[in-house]
Amino acid sequence: MAAWIGADEAARRLGVKPATLYSYVSRGVLTRRKADDGRSVFDPREIDRMVRRGRPRRSPGSTELVIESAVTMLGDDRHYYRGRDAITLADAWRFERVAAFLWTGAEAETEPWVAADDAVSAAREAQRGLASAVSLLERLQVIVTALAVADPVRFNLDPAAVALVGQGLVAGMVDALPPGRAGVGAAGGPAVHERLWVKLAADEADERLADVLRFAMVLLADHELAASTLAARVAASVRADPYAVVTAGLGVTAGALHGGASLGVEGMFAEIDEASRASFAMGERLRRGERVPGFGHAVYRSGDARGEALLERVRRAVPGHPRLAVAEAMLEEARRRRLPAVNVDFALGLLTHLAGMPRGAGEAIFGLARTAGWLAHAMEEYARPTRLRLRAAYTGPLE
Repeated sequence: MAAWIGADEAARRLGVKPATLYSYVSRGVLTRRKADDGRSVFDPREIDRMVRRGRPRRSPGSTELVIESAVTMLGDDRHYYRGRDAITLADAWRFERVAAFLWTGAEAETEPWVAADDAVSAAREAQRGLASAVSLLERLQVIVTALAVADPVRFNLDPAAVALVGQGLVAGMVDALPPGRAGVGAAGGPAVHERLWVKLAADEADERLADVLRFAMVLLADHELAASTLAARVAASVRADPYAVVTAGLGVTAGALHGGASLGVEGMFAEIDEASRASFAMGERLRRGERVPGFGHAVYRSGDARGEALLERVRRAVPGHPRLAVAEAMLEEARRRRLPAVNVDFALGLLTHLAGMPRGAGEAIFGLARTAGWLAHAMEEYARPTRLRLRAAYTGPLE
């Protein structure tokens, strides 16, 4: 083990950033071990072979599609926006600044985002006949369609035009949601997360959680080629307008294994009324052969740092909240039963639960935040000369 080298030296020899080094680990093309002091170390012989071969690329598996992108990179336990650690950005940046960074690469604050009054009015009118049981995510799908119809120049696909559409689109999605706390429908502040907080949080919700909502939205703004992002890129590749791109992404977000994952966490928190019931409720799910929502991740096999970071943010915001004991009991039960590590869906479900948000708020927050990433990926597709065209391996009968 003493002959192995640290991450900084390995990255230097390869001529890459440490984030790229860890992406090689997550893609299975580079071996990493843990030293006795917890540091990641690498075999110098393997590093030298990679230097001679050039930058590695793993051959895609049977269910993988490889698309070159400069938007987001997945690392060992977290993701990076244009090379910047998303968790670090979430510590200080507003959602609007991160969205603009994803779209343009520029690091600057933006003016408050606004939507045209007539577009918001049309989006509210489009929801008039919807039943109260319609989910927030389904409302967002209706809202985006109405906002699109109200924008006659939506087919301008130049990057600057798409960025402007993105600002108005996100603002309209938030402002057109039904009135929230105590019937208040006006913005609670200039920032998107402040306006969304007013729409979703209960009257008695602790205001300190509003900044946790901002933190969560930054973390969820993009995650490389997740299922909804692939759908958005396919739509953009055939030159669908930005609203249609977001509609495609929202449609896939509803899947229980994607944006809807937090819905199962919300249901679990609603079911467990005290910490002593955590073991029984989680055990019942396992006994029925169900997976316990909020644990494990298809990419981050050794742990989702996004979930840990968002959990810690919640704990610091409301350290004395009585419902935190339930969450801690669930986490302890998961460790006892050797479940996979906690993921970001658990932390998002906890946030919406503690803030008294309506059922389905987590997937709505996911869809709103991920709109930034979908449009960033759409801009890349708009700049490409060809469309995405997947092929099927036919297995049916022949005449």
